Order: sequence, then C-alpha cells, then structure tokens
Amino acid sequence: MHYVIQRTAVKPALRGAWDDPIWASAPILAVDQFHSRGSGHHPVTRAKLLYDAEGLYVIFDVQDRYVQCVNTQPQSSVCQDSCVEFFVQPRPPGAYFNFEINCGGTPLVHYMEDWQRIPGRGFKKFTPLPADLLDRLRIYHSLPQRIQPERPEPVHWRIEYVIPFKLFEHYLGPLGNPAGQVWRANLYKCADKTSHPHWASWSPITGELNFHQPQYFGTLEFAA
Repeated sequence: MHYVIQRTAVKPALRGAWDDPIWASAPILAVDQFHSRGSGHHPVTRAKLLYDAEGLYVIFDVQDRYVQCVNTQPQSSVCQDSCVEFFVQPRPPGAYFNFEINCGGTPLVHYMEDWQRIPGRGFKKFTPLPADLLDRLRIYHSLPQRIQPERPEPVHWRIEYVIPFKLFEHYLGPLGNPAGQVWRANLYKCADKTSHPHWASWSPITGELNFHQPQYFGTLEFAA
C-alpha cells in the first residue's frame, strides 16, 4: 500500500471539516481490511493526510454503530473503545509511534523501540509519551469525551489532529525537510471491548490479530 501526502499551504482548522477545500488535494485512504476475528460489524472508515513545514495532519471519518467511549484519561486503553489509530515509522526500519485516539478524543501514544510482547509487561522496549509531549497534539473530536451506555444506532464521527514534527524529533533527532521522504505506516479502526468488536487496517495484516507488525506497514511519500 502506498499513499502520497500532499503539502498544504493553509493549515487545516482542526474542526473535522472533511470536505473543506483545504483537504481537497488529499487522496482518500480506506481502512477496510478487516481481521477475521472480528464481528460482522464493519464500519466505513476513511482517512486523509496532509503536511506542512511544522507538522503532519490526520483526519478520520467513521460511519459506525455500537459506539462506546469510557477511557477518558490520557494513556489509558483507548483501543477498548470505538477508536482510530495511526502507527508511523519515520525512519524505517527503526522505531515507530502508535497514535491511538478514541472517538472522544483521548489519546494513547507510545514510542515503540522493540514491539516484542512480554507477558504482563506489554512490550519489550517502549516509552509512553509524557504529558508535555502529549499536550503538543491538538485533537478535534466530534463526539463527547464519554459515551456510555453504548449507542447501537448509526453514528457518524470524526477525529482530526496535528502531530508537530518536533514531537518526532524529540526522540529521533532532526528529520530535515520532509519533502521527498518515504516513511512507513498503517492506519487502523478498532473497538476491542464493545458489543461488536472489530479490527480493520489500511495495509492488510495477516496471521495473528496484532496491529504491532511493522513488516506489514504501507509507505507514506511526502510530495515535493
């Protein structure tokens, strides 16, 4: 899977405006590769990406049902809720970042250096982003921060945010001009602990149900 990230001259307003002219140049990316372990609920999930000199912009548009959001503390298990995720590897095949944001706008972000799973400990080597770095994310969410009980009816929701390049550089050092660079990434939709759990990806994953498989990441090319 391959996606070209267009450069924007105008910053997106971060208000969930999927059809805003600012986003018109961004190709649509479909998160539609569902893992067989999921339920029959397959929400329609789309995403777009843009960039400028300061950061990377991401917007998700989700046509969903059975929506739930109970994890409201940053760095809590937001993947248990109705959630969208962006795993990105700026310097392949090195470490990557997993940006997991539930429909209420609560984030979980780790710097993943060794994604081998250790029973009872999570992963072999990872660093949760501290509060001061998490605060650099500006996140728009169209739904309330908390949704309980679950909403079984159709729900259309959006998440939009910007990741400053300086956040990546805190761990990786200077990245230089992104134009022409090729990163690796995958995008996901999940809802682990809802009544109709499902797990979808942009770039297909095979075998076990595990989003932490960078060998299956697609490529992101920054347009000149």
